[in-house]
Amino acid sequence: MDETPAPGFGRRLADRFSAVDRRPELVRLARRLRRALPGDPGFGDPLSTAGTSGPQAVARLAGRWRDVDEPSAVHELGFGVLQAWQALLERAGAGRGDREVTVVFTDLVGFSTWSLAAGDVATLDLLRRVARALEPAFTDRGGTVVKRLGDGLMVVFDRPERALDAIFAARAALTAVTADGYRPRIRVGAHTGRPRRIGSDWLGVDVTVAARMMELAGNGHVVVSSATLDALPAGAVDTLGLEVRPHRRGLFASAPKGVPSELGIWRIRTAVATGG
Repeated sequence: MDETPAPGFGRRLADRFSAVDRRPELVRLARRLRRALPGDPGFGDPLSTAGTSGPQAVARLAGRWRDVDEPSAVHELGFGVLQAWQALLERAGAGRGDREVTVVFTDLVGFSTWSLAAGDVATLDLLRRVARALEPAFTDRGGTVVKRLGDGLMVVFDRPERALDAIFAARAALTAVTADGYRPRIRVGAHTGRPRRIGSDWLGVDVTVAARMMELAGNGHVVVSSATLDALPAGAVDTLGLEVRPHRRGLFASAPKGVPSELGIWRIRTAVATGG
């Protein structure tokens, strides 16, 4: 008796599985399970997988086949396992180094929208000019450019006051750059901690926190953690001519993911001169 499946059987089975995998109630359940697991429930995005640890490398590979616009319970559960694995590595010390550094992330505001209309040639030209403006401001003040992330940078400093000095020097240098009506601005996040250095890269929870600070910087602000402020020498804020204010999220905004609940979040800007 011939038991060979009918033509198209495998395809029908795959379609049925895919339909079940996308069911909203299953996707919601998988996401709730992820929130109950240790680690960052947002693990799997480009910022959280930029390092070289095992789970980050696997997550990057998995992300190549993941359609971020297509909900999937299987994907959520898979990234949940990687999220917990990364958290266990960090708790075991794999995410902690032996010296304190300040990690800075930058990102161009509105760049993606502009570049779609501008085209590849204009986009590449702008990125080169932005790099010539930003990178010397960082490296001249002791920063090490760890990696370029499209239109952003990851930079590491050995002292937080150098990081803040460089951030505002970079913002000032960028004001001279324009392209076809687009005036690039950067949002910046910084956090001080003990990430682990692996080759030329850095990884660990402190890198993730720095990236989250940048995400909170919104429309061109500078946001830092309380760890960075606490590590500053006495009087450094005044010496640099800066003003510090608490970061306030929107009325209905949820707590930022990947940021310890006890960590303070602050917005920094240049101090406004007052007459007297």
